[in-house]
Amino acid sequence: MGAFERLMHGLSETTDGKITIVNACAEAEVSRASFYRSPVAQAVKEILEAPQTQRPEPEELQAEVSRLKKAERELRREHASEVRELKDTLAAYANEIQVLTLRHAELETQNARLLERLRQSGDNVAVLPAPSVPSP
Repeated sequence: MGAFERLMHGLSETTDGKITIVNACAEAEVSRASFYRSPVAQAVKEILEAPQTQRPEPEELQAEVSRLKKAERELRREHASEVRELKDTLAAYANEIQVLTLRHAELETQNARLLERLRQSGDNVAVLPAPSVPSP
């Protein structure tokens, strides 16, 4: 489909640029038999059989791109405070996760030391396995 799109946009790489099945196959580097077995063959056929549509002029496209960029800037401006708030919240959560991870590692180390001391004491102390935590 990408090869067909390149032809439709006048960006052929290996052919004369005419919009034909043969050129689409050559651009995609597939045999015509493979192309006709592919799921895109029917879509390409329908497009080629459809009446020619008028392509927009470059100036129209540039105007549309400018309009969309302006709309994007306005949306960014309108939602800038929300984005900042979300970034701040994300940073706070990331910091909290880091603190909790470090604390968890400390507790694991302390637990391992305690278990080792109990084993070495030899006072007939039975170390029970830690209870499993149910997953949420």
